[in-house]
Amino acid sequence: MTDGPTSGHFVNGVHIIPIRIYFEDTDFSGVVYHANYLRYFERGRSDCLRSLNISHTELFQGDSPRAWAIRRMNIDFIKPARIDDALEVHTAYTKVTGARLFASQAIKRAGEDLVRVDLEAACITADGKPTRIPGPAREALSAHLASLTS
Repeated sequence: MTDGPTSGHFVNGVHIIPIRIYFEDTDFSGVVYHANYLRYFERGRSDCLRSLNISHTELFQGDSPRAWAIRRMNIDFIKPARIDDALEVHTAYTKVTGARLFASQAIKRAGEDLVRVDLEAACITADGKPTRIPGPAREALSAHLASLTS
């Protein structure tokens, strides 16, 4: 499941994907519109999960459909990104509990943080109720977290 054009790669346990800023990402002044950073962070989290063989599609299929929902997000906008910038989205899952998954992310340009976010996601049922993260996903996440501390 790690193949594909945006699957990214891991460096010291942090998942990294490249992002290029296009005209469509910016406002009239050529600066990235603030809400677009949420899209980039979502891509980073999704591709990180995909690299850990955790599929959104598989999570939602079957007898007990599940999905991820963002419960809390703290964002620091440090510096703007601009049209034509080559950026990287860095994602590190930091903790997994019963139904919750925690992550720290950064959008970087030439190694410098532009935007940082800490977030909490919840695994939910199709009707929006919290539910335990399924065993295979929990095992993949736990193994990844264990590799960060070794």
